[in-house]
Amino acid sequence: MGAYGDLVPDEEAGQLDGSMTAGCDHLPYAAASTEAYFRAAAASLAMRPGASEPDMSAALLKRHYGLTGSIATLSSEVERTVEVNLPDGRRLILKTSATAEAVDSFRFQTAAMAGLQGFTGFVAPEVLRTTSGALMFEQEGTCGYLQTRIEGMPLHQATPTPDLLFRTGSALARLDLALELVSVPAAHRPVLWHVGCWSRLMELEHYLPSGSIADSVRVAMAEYAEFVEPQLSDVAWQVTHNDPSPFNMMVTGQGMGFIDFGDGCWSPRIQDLAIAASHVVGDSTLPLGGAEHLIAGYASVIALSALEAKLLVGLMRARQSALILVNYWRSHLFPADAQYIKKNVARAEHGLSILAPLGVASGEAAVLAAMSSFQP
Repeated sequence: MGAYGDLVPDEEAGQLDGSMTAGCDHLPYAAASTEAYFRAAAASLAMRPGASEPDMSAALLKRHYGLTGSIATLSSEVERTVEVNLPDGRRLILKTSATAEAVDSFRFQTAAMAGLQGFTGFVAPEVLRTTSGALMFEQEGTCGYLQTRIEGMPLHQATPTPDLLFRTGSALARLDLALELVSVPAAHRPVLWHVGCWSRLMELEHYLPSGSIADSVRVAMAEYAEFVEPQLSDVAWQVTHNDPSPFNMMVTGQGMGFIDFGDGCWSPRIQDLAIAASHVVGDSTLPLGGAEHLIAGYASVIALSALEAKLLVGLMRARQSALILVNYWRSHLFPADAQYIKKNVARAEHGLSILAPLGVASGEAAVLAAMSSFQP
């Protein structure tokens, strides 16, 4: 494979769309571990967001929703995202894209959010239907959808108290219970953050700065490939959010909210816990860096299997390493956007340094201790 900056999907990769579902529920790695899937997933993140395209947000909003309002562009890594302030005071989010890959992504996102309405224990955005009653629109090569904006504070701005982290974990588990029941299209579309791609990500290691972080990434990804990945087919799989980062989890007056379902896919259920927990590792005085509280909250709603408890720390380290690898690579591709792209990298590097001393047995012991000892 050539340099990732030159990646484009080939004909085979282009066939991996939302219809590719047969057999995947029983063989969850079958599609995601293919070369074509990986190439298509990487190529989608090697494209610059559509900010350079003419902003048609106001026209699209009027045509498909009959609405007008003031529009402000928000930061986004893939699609164009704008905030819409309506004259009646409502604040909405409009996401649009002119890429072919966005159609399946938006189909997944809108169906997931629509399916979550009515569930309790967490907050999710509501999709506003078009004037024709559809969840999303497609117009002359541009697709998009409109959603409500969750009012609250992103978790990364909040003080990570044990109680808040416990509540975050329990809300995430309730989100997963709901997602298990939601029917969505395009759950098997190429997503680079899918665990099936992780064993290939070390091809990006030459983008890392040399030193202890690169060494820790190599160790974590080797452990993932040798110990974690071969056992993932034996844990529960379902539709997951797949990116519950502190930027995508909101502290609201109605409970914990979850936004940005763009990386959601069919993956191990424990993946959501591993991702969220990996982001809150920061206290070097605790074996799991403070993630103990979030893990305990999740496990209070969904009990972890013995295998999930054994694999969790390895998954957390692999996710931290994947985040570091992908975002150093994308920062190289888009240096002007490096600060935004790398917004979670320092947290991941610090967290990885805290988890690095744990072996398989000590990591499992720390998870089991967290599940039994930490309560709100």
